[in-house]
Amino acid sequence: MLKLEAHAKINLTLEILRRRDDGFHEIVSVVQTISLHDTVVIDHSESLEVECEIEGLDARDNLAYRAADLLREKSKTDLGAKIRIYKRIPVSAGLGGGSADAAAVLVGLNQHWKLELALRELEGIASELGSDIPFLLTGGAAMLTGRGERVRSLPPVELPWLVLLCPDIEVEHKTAAMFSNFPPSNYTRGALTRKLEARIRGGGDAPPQFFFNAFDEVALSTVSGLDEYWRGFEALGAREIHVAGSGPTLFAPVAQKEVGTALHLLLQHKNRWNSHLVSAWNPTSSQ
Repeated sequence: MLKLEAHAKINLTLEILRRRDDGFHEIVSVVQTISLHDTVVIDHSESLEVECEIEGLDARDNLAYRAADLLREKSKTDLGAKIRIYKRIPVSAGLGGGSADAAAVLVGLNQHWKLELALRELEGIASELGSDIPFLLTGGAAMLTGRGERVRSLPPVELPWLVLLCPDIEVEHKTAAMFSNFPPSNYTRGALTRKLEARIRGGGDAPPQFFFNAFDEVALSTVSGLDEYWRGFEALGAREIHVAGSGPTLFAPVAQKEVGTALHLLLQHKNRWNSHLVSAWNPTSSQ
């Protein structure tokens, strides 16, 4: 039996450069995996099955099942596995939870089935499933380009503690809605992301004033009720607030863990909002 951690990610920067001829958008982004994670357990079974306590996530169109099925097809094996997913990352929150689970399944089954596929081969399979999955095979800090599937590793980042606020908001066809409402006038050239990349390579730190997400304004105008969470977050003292990915999760850096703990507890107990206090997670740390 294998037990793997599937870590969430945040985009420290996310810039949209243009709409491509294939319908996807060209992006540049500095991303970092964080301590918040799901747990993926892989055990022996004659068939291929995925179990999850959250309704709908054990269906065959689940990204984790699709990852397992595609790996089985590409490796030409008929082996099975029982995959159990224990969720802590909120679903459809902009934190890459589904992609992280799929990445953990690819890594775990490669070991469980003794396929001995190289990382480059797993990245090729992962890119067929989703843009974030190649990065999440290893995690850490990275620069993403293309539609997000091209990964350039960065040194470990000195990142402040982060408070996540995860609104109880469902956005139908969220990613499509966000991109369809994104005005071409907000396209950039990626200068902010390259500036942060250079900063990280030069010293390893990522000051909050370098953070940027092109979806911040779009999320506020697209996601009904998100402005209430944003204002409530600010009222409790949060600064440098950004959406995570395409939202609706919001995050804010804090200078000290004690400050983050206080803010997290206020969100949880005063506002009764789902919140997490997290730190950066890198693959060299104990898992």
